[in-house]
Amino acid sequence: MSTVAAASDAAQLKSAREDIKELLKSKFCHPILVRLGWHDAGTYNKNIEEWAKRGGANGSLRFEIELKHAANAGLVDALKLIQPIKDKYSGVTYADLFQMASATAIEEAGGPKIPMKYGRVDVSVPDECPEEGRLPDAGPPKPADHLRGVFYRMGLDDKEIVALSGAHTLGRSRPERSGWGKPETKYTKNGPGAPGGQSWTAEWLKFDNSYFKDIKERKDEDLLVLPTDAALFEDPSFKVYAEKYAEDKEAFFKDYAEAHAKLSNLGAKFDPPEGIMLDGVAGEKFVAAKYSSGKVRELSETMKQKIRAEYEAVGGSPDKPLQSNYFLNIIIVIAVLALLTSLLGN
Repeated sequence: MSTVAAASDAAQLKSAREDIKELLKSKFCHPILVRLGWHDAGTYNKNIEEWAKRGGANGSLRFEIELKHAANAGLVDALKLIQPIKDKYSGVTYADLFQMASATAIEEAGGPKIPMKYGRVDVSVPDECPEEGRLPDAGPPKPADHLRGVFYRMGLDDKEIVALSGAHTLGRSRPERSGWGKPETKYTKNGPGAPGGQSWTAEWLKFDNSYFKDIKERKDEDLLVLPTDAALFEDPSFKVYAEKYAEDKEAFFKDYAEAHAKLSNLGAKFDPPEGIMLDGVAGEKFVAAKYSSGKVRELSETMKQKIRAEYEAVGGSPDKPLQSNYFLNIIIVIAVLALLTSLLGN
């Protein structure tokens, strides 16, 4: 039985997020940080109940044995980028830091606000890493079937598969890591960041719905289309969502934000169980005072007269309570009893 790392400190989480924003500004590392969070969470298996054997967002990707999985090629660089932030904020778990980096990268690239919560507990030993083979491949024989096999295992559906695929609007594929893409294109030869690779979109550090538009049109040979990308417009069910997102960026942003948040929670153990909210966007209770200016506005005389007239029209008066209409009350009781009889009879 292994011990687990303590969950994160809220104050340190907020400070860590600010440091991640500065890192993004200086290193242009949005794509690889998105991938880091995804690959930590994406090992989740809904059919395994035991934590941490089920995988998911538990910080296991920090261990060398998992970083060496073929699907994680290059992610050691992402870990090196955020390790100084982890060292600075010891009260933040790796599991939270990975997911925070991923969501913040999306937002800072112009994407939607992700309704995140924190408090994920880390696994503590390499033995708790998942086995290799749980993450998706880029070029399987049957791309649509493969995507469903991987994402359905995580408890995600077709809409979420397509929405999450849209994150490829960010980043590049490097042939020396994945075996896919060109060594460089007109869009990547000068960076920013390390030059080279082939991107899915022309502006590969900008989060929008260009990914879907470009795959649909396929007019530019310098833009990457993997077999799993093409499947989004070839499979009838996937195509419904891909077409929608190509036309409607707001719809894409809404569905993406929901799917990303769901992915980031897969397999996670939270402490406290309800999680830690930093922005009031992940389940915060409604507090009316937050949405009020605190000023009481007097009704206009016109509005007062209108209210008085409507009240008097039903036999009432602003100066005395409205008398009970016993006949109406009896009718209401009879109607309710008749409805209940009908429902019970069926």
